Amino acid sequence: MKAIRIVIRGIRDAFKSVFRNFSLTTAAITCSTITLILVAVAMILSYNVQSITKDLEKELTIIVYFKEDRTEEQIAELKTKLSNMENVETYDFKDKETWKNELKAYDETFNTSLDYFTENPLLDSIVVKVKDVTHLKETTNEIRKYEYVESASFGEEAVLENVIGAFNIIEKITVVMVFALVVVTAFLIGNTIKLTIFSRRNEIEIMRLVGASNISVKLPFVFEGLVLGILGSIIPILITVYGYVILYDHFNGYIFLSMIRLVKPFNFIIYVSLIVLGLGSIIGMIGSYLAVRRYLKI
Repeated sequence: MKAIRIVIRGIRDAFKSVFRNFSLTTAAITCSTITLILVAVAMILSYNVQSITKDLEKELTIIVYFKEDRTEEQIAELKTKLSNMENVETYDFKDKETWKNELKAYDETFNTSLDYFTENPLLDSIVVKVKDVTHLKETTNEIRKYEYVESASFGEEAVLENVIGAFNIIEKITVVMVFALVVVTAFLIGNTIKLTIFSRRNEIEIMRLVGASNISVKLPFVFEGLVLGILGSIIPILITVYGYVILYDHFNGYIFLSMIRLVKPFNFIIYVSLIVLGLGSIIGMIGSYLAVRRYLKI
């Protein structure tokens, strides 16, 4: 029962302190709001980059064409080589007759054009799916070295390399940004609590003189940090929910290219909102605890 009373008293004193030190509270909430907005944006950007990269892994394939004079043994040899390549996930062999039938069924123009040829002008091929698109070029070059391979490509190579490289850089930057902003938020809330402690130093001294326990003195400040973190996360959550839905609807779920798809809002924004709320709460408590432990010296 004593522990429950201490907790209830700590929560009550925390809310009193929030309203009593309104200017400090406003400053802390404003700083927390700004940093948590940036954290939310960084998380949304990072997750979308990861999702786009995964989509690229699913969509991008290497098309390998055999030379006209290839042998069945050479086809079998390449299949064995592909099976042993670390970055190759699956491969699918298609002979030139299969390609011809698929092209004729796909479009009437192809159907008419291919009928003009007395012999099939297409080449046998293997469609290769890779595990990691960041090593797509290396895998393609490894396949090209075999003498019976006419060509191996994965579309607009320069464009795709630049896109993949940009995505990797953005992902690394956003991870660093999230970590840095979390540290900044904890620092800001900790400094606010430090100022609150300084403004209430006489009250704290009286509590010590009458025999108040360390927990009784510390707990209100820790709960105050929790309240500041929660209040500071409200606006970022609203911006996350409404802002992302508006962005998604405006671009119809795509950015620039049809293969660059945004993550669907639900349940994605709910998870991001919960993470922002959790970060605000935890960081507020940690920042407060560190400030209390350092400046109260009890």
